[in-house]
Amino acid sequence: ESLSENLSDSVLAPLLYYALFGLAGAALYRYANTADAMWGYPAHELRGAFAARADDLLNLLPARLTGLLLCPPRLWPRLLQEARKTPSPNAGFPMAALALRLGVRLRKRGAYALNPEAPSLGPRHIRLALGWARAIGCGIGLVLTCTLL
Repeated sequence: ESLSENLSDSVLAPLLYYALFGLAGAALYRYANTADAMWGYPAHELRGAFAARADDLLNLLPARLTGLLLCPPRLWPRLLQEARKTPSPNAGFPMAALALRLGVRLRKRGAYALNPEAPSLGPRHIRLALGWARAIGCGIGLVLTCTLL
């Protein structure tokens, strides 16, 4: 789950906001994402709620793009169904996409189970997941670099 969510939050989203709005866009995105990680909890009340909503809004597009890039096109119809199982409006997309891509179940006890009929994750799946994340991260970087030159 962490690998797929971080592919979206730490690679695709900052590069996308850089491509759209330059360094200021990338910096603003990273600030909102970091503020959500630091303050997006009830103990921080208004500040936390604002950070969490800003992060949710800024991740609408990147999370869905990451999901589409990770998930095989033949499984796109299932992607939306699986992604909706998580409490987050965005994190479910990359996580469900990776679960579908690898043919494994990803779950957080008491919260969600993505691709629930599939077998549990094993060491081989971790290597495959790292390979997919590396390929997509490098591909996104290459495309954006060529586009911005």
